[in-house]
Amino acid sequence: MNVSEAVATRRSVRQFLPDAVPLETISDILTKAQRSPSGGNTQPWNAIVLTGEPLADLTAKIKAKAAEEPMGAGMEYDIYPKGLEGRYEAQRRAVGEAMFGALGIAREDGAGRVKQMMANWDSFGAPIQIFTYCRTYMGPPQWSDMGMWLQTVMLLLRDAGLDSCPQEIWAMYGSYMRELLGISDDYIFFTGMAVGYRDPEAPINRFPVPRVDLSEAIEFRGF
Repeated sequence: MNVSEAVATRRSVRQFLPDAVPLETISDILTKAQRSPSGGNTQPWNAIVLTGEPLADLTAKIKAKAAEEPMGAGMEYDIYPKGLEGRYEAQRRAVGEAMFGALGIAREDGAGRVKQMMANWDSFGAPIQIFTYCRTYMGPPQWSDMGMWLQTVMLLLRDAGLDSCPQEIWAMYGSYMRELLGISDDYIFFTGMAVGYRDPEAPINRFPVPRVDLSEAIEFRGF
């Protein structure tokens, strides 16, 4: 698979097969991803990779927390900016509607939508979670670096025949996630990312996720 194919076939997978992923495979991917760019070569990303019993234990605890405080607790940053509007908000809403539509969950089916949201805490069935965090004093440039690292990991996963789903929903319980993972107050929790093999037949992995036309996002000058 070349880079173009990895980019074209990457998507946020929300139903995984239960097949285990060998440590050697994940270790190799993350070793390669260390070549990701970062300003001044600071490499601000840190991550904890969970599978098996440690992931099951964390999953049980975060599900109990979500049941107690469903609107979140201890959020350390806004997942979406306040005042999101225009095409940005339209795109966010559209992909949600497409996802629920693929599952046959109607707008008025509140229970069905909540059930699907709760599937996040089970990592959509993925056997691996990668939890990312950085030092609290890191700013927007270093958060951008973390994003480039995550994108590199996602493309390398596709190269290896694997898939992923970045899940910022874990940040709804940021401080609790740090507690569960043993991360000190010197750090801020960023995101989780489910990793595994996609279920190719699952409707939730097959609906189209359009991108805006290039003219809406990019301006060329001097050509």
